[in-house]
Amino acid sequence: MFMNPAPTGRPSPLGRTGENAGVLRADGGAHPNSATGFAGPPPGAHTGHDEPFSLFHTVCLTARADPLPTGAGAAVTDPWTGSAYDSALLAGRGRLFLRGTNGWLLPLELDRWCARADSCDLAVLRRCEGPVLDIGCGAGRLVEALTVRGHHALGIDVCVSAVVCTVRRGGRARLGSVFDSLPGEGQWGTVLLIDGNIGIGGVPSVLLERARQLVRPGGRLLVETVAADVDARHHVRIDDGLGKRGAAFPWASVGRRALLRYARTAGWTATEHWTTSRGRHFSALTASP
Repeated sequence: MFMNPAPTGRPSPLGRTGENAGVLRADGGAHPNSATGFAGPPPGAHTGHDEPFSLFHTVCLTARADPLPTGAGAAVTDPWTGSAYDSALLAGRGRLFLRGTNGWLLPLELDRWCARADSCDLAVLRRCEGPVLDIGCGAGRLVEALTVRGHHALGIDVCVSAVVCTVRRGGRARLGSVFDSLPGEGQWGTVLLIDGNIGIGGVPSVLLERARQLVRPGGRLLVETVAADVDARHHVRIDDGLGKRGAAFPWASVGRRALLRYARTAGWTATEHWTTSRGRHFSALTASP
């Protein structure tokens, strides 16, 4: 089922794919510094906040491939950019799935992801403390909502269109993998793994260890888990339901019990769990001393 076009007044995504590879400012224009590129204010610009985090002044766009987090050492081509997902984000609508080689199928909630943050999202964002890093920011609704509420927020995503959409909504975003070197490592107050992004890389224990490296002492990790008590690994492809499929990549499905097991060994302590009226499940973790 296709969603309605973006609401009136919402910044529209880029319609010209040639701009995707360009260098963007927060206002959507081209930044003259093509050597690094900035998705956010130009270098040294005043952000209106007092926290001395240089990452909110210069956020680089990169073109690195997303490396597998398993220590294999080989980079893989990003399966999201140039796919039907990439196009759907720019259009603000689409009907797509993650399809596993074993027949597992997960609908991608593009209508919700491309809309404004809803009440379930806002309940998560109210629990954010300090500067916030949104891993797998997608169309940027959480970064947008955090920015409006006065948070320092940065989205990261391997998909070019995700960065473009986030910047067009007034947020800051970086193109790259969570396993790349990132600005402000060890200084983030809160890290987000929402919309199933605990599945990134297919190895939840490694992702949780990486998230622990990113937060400051006592920092928070807010995670959305699946409803079922599962701990599964998949090799999936983006599928449009009409026979078009992208390249395979690893993914994971994680329920609350499995999350807690991995979290303990990765240096996290669970502090809260909640389930929304819409059936979404969340956990709040705090970095252990």
